[in-house]
Amino acid sequence: MQKLDSKLYNKVILIFFLLSIGLVKTAQAQQLAQEIRWLRVGPLHSWFAEYGTETEISRTGNAQESQNDGYRWDAQFRYQDTQVGHGFWIGTTNYSDPALDVTLDHKVVGMGPGQNNLGMFFPVEFKMVGKYYSPIVLVDGNPASDQRLNDIVDEINEDQKAERIIYNKVHTSIGITYNRKIMAFSNQNHDNYYIIEYEFENTGIVDDKGTTIPEKTLTDVYFFWTYRHGFGKESFVNGWAPINNIHWGRNVVNERIGIDPNDSEFEMRAQYSWYGRHSGSPFASLGGPYFDGDGHLNAQQFHGTVTLHADKSSSDSTDDLNQPVTTHTLSADNDPHRVRQFDVANMSKQYTEMILRGHEIPSHAEKVGEGNADQYGGDNGGFGQTKGCGPYILAPGEKVKIVMAEGVAGLSRKAGFEIGANWLQGLNGSGESFTLPDGSTTTDPDNYKDAWVMSGVDSMLQTFRRAISNYNGEYEIPQAPPPPDKFEVLSGGDKISLSWSSSAEDFQTFDGYRVYRAVAKPDTFYTKIFEVSLKNGQSIVNNFDDVTAIRGSDYYYYIETLDDGSRNIYEPGKPLTSSKFFTITNTPAFLRRPAKSNLDGIRIVPNPYDVRMSRYNFEGSAADRIAIYGLPPKCKLKIYTERGDLITEFDHTDGTGDQIWNSLTSSQQVIVSGVYIIYIEVTSDVLDDSGNILLKKGESTFKKFIVIR
Repeated sequence: MQKLDSKLYNKVILIFFLLSIGLVKTAQAQQLAQEIRWLRVGPLHSWFAEYGTETEISRTGNAQESQNDGYRWDAQFRYQDTQVGHGFWIGTTNYSDPALDVTLDHKVVGMGPGQNNLGMFFPVEFKMVGKYYSPIVLVDGNPASDQRLNDIVDEINEDQKAERIIYNKVHTSIGITYNRKIMAFSNQNHDNYYIIEYEFENTGIVDDKGTTIPEKTLTDVYFFWTYRHGFGKESFVNGWAPINNIHWGRNVVNERIGIDPNDSEFEMRAQYSWYGRHSGSPFASLGGPYFDGDGHLNAQQFHGTVTLHADKSSSDSTDDLNQPVTTHTLSADNDPHRVRQFDVANMSKQYTEMILRGHEIPSHAEKVGEGNADQYGGDNGGFGQTKGCGPYILAPGEKVKIVMAEGVAGLSRKAGFEIGANWLQGLNGSGESFTLPDGSTTTDPDNYKDAWVMSGVDSMLQTFRRAISNYNGEYEIPQAPPPPDKFEVLSGGDKISLSWSSSAEDFQTFDGYRVYRAVAKPDTFYTKIFEVSLKNGQSIVNNFDDVTAIRGSDYYYYIETLDDGSRNIYEPGKPLTSSKFFTITNTPAFLRRPAKSNLDGIRIVPNPYDVRMSRYNFEGSAADRIAIYGLPPKCKLKIYTERGDLITEFDHTDGTGDQIWNSLTSSQQVIVSGVYIIYIEVTSDVLDDSGNILLKKGESTFKKFIVIR
């Protein structure tokens, strides 16, 4: 390498200093401003960033709760995140750096896992293409779907094979441009992983303005991914974690398989991680059971990645089974995590120590064995996975393609509750005999729980096999039927009415619909309450009245479209269904009382409104809201403070006798303690069946209520 003279050395130091004090601030600003897209077509939900990788705490900033953020499974339930941070680096040798006017032994650019962009990655394209738009979902006339804000589709392509595809193009300051194509499928046999295609090209473009450097061949190019996973977010967000809320990272265990294609047992090239044992836990912590509560598991997931294809070279697109050449662990706090493209020594260290470290033998999981993961390696943040592919030679204009799938699998949420409850009962001396995954039995509750948690390895491998099959079959998996393009829920006095469009009935193997309902909150288990199927000889309908709803409870719904089951190769005869996440409602429907024809019976519930008790005493499931009962079908409501200040107003027009208020002012401020006055004015005559006026437009009344905080 050419020696750095004093003038050039000072230049390097100046650049590095400016980076450390200036560009870091810029990067922190970018951290909050970067554009993202969510993939939410199945039970796996995750976000992706325009910079080409998803670094730690880069979506929301610095909130502790968001350190585990992404790759949520099963995302129907809160706090099921398993991603902490993804990093991506590119390294090459003998690089003539125009910024330094010197040839470097090693040039490395990248982001993450624990840093944001420092002037090395430049997004130039970022869009999501959908097979169809998310349906319109309404509850009592109002938008009621999380998809409305999170499923941002830029274009529609009805012919694409995945329900959603993110296209992401990024220039890098090393002169390599990469295209990232991320695919999500709603077929329930393929909905817990994403397939990610990378294409890397030596374009010579080094910034977002299209500036090019003189054509040069890049030698010994490596592409290097880092994965830091975390499990059990539910426990530390809710304060259940026994080890000071940090053991979600410290006790992660990492395994890899398939490093030698000549091995007789070689099947795939994959890595996966899970929540292991911790020495400081007062109970058997595998699976993250809620020891001080109902015992349910909140860390039963396995998060992993499998390599589907890696070109042998820029001129040979044959899959190189020896790739990746690097599969080792990266310590969260001790190993280098920040790529500094003007720090010559750091780049060489990263290139030689990280990219060329090779396969870790024995693996991290083998080293930990049956022990406690937190006692291995001496790193307070634990260890994550890495994957490196190379070396490649890229002449100007040459490309290489690398494809992988990343997903989450393990025990279902329902199984996690059942197994955790059994485990806790066993600890309390129930003396039961528990059935293990292989059909044998045990009376040891820890053995029972741990065996079932580790059966998630089989689920993870099954996920990898299905991703491999999908890729090798050029994504010709059976398409799941689409959801209805409109789903509406209306609260009534004696029933809750549901209706949906017939748009999905044109699907080739369409068979019918199923409707599911949850009580009190959407973050819970749903029960099927309606099904119509052509196979069962039924006529298709597009509406259903839920007459079993009970007054005082909140209800959430979703609808699935069914096919006839003829194309399900994994469970023949079982229908493929549209994803519930397209239609699941996020706003409650509830029974309302009939409207009144007088103003005498209007009452406010609860009154007094004691915020400390409202979540317990307001007729069951609804909390933090005030109800006005006995209203005429159409009226105007205005709410004042005792001294006469108007704080909010709204029109009651749904024809029922109920109006619910969320106890917020018109400026979205929470009401304070005090006496309040509600003014009710009739806005339309109320008539009897003969047309006689029972209540005239303009009639009004006042009611008082008390708020205690």
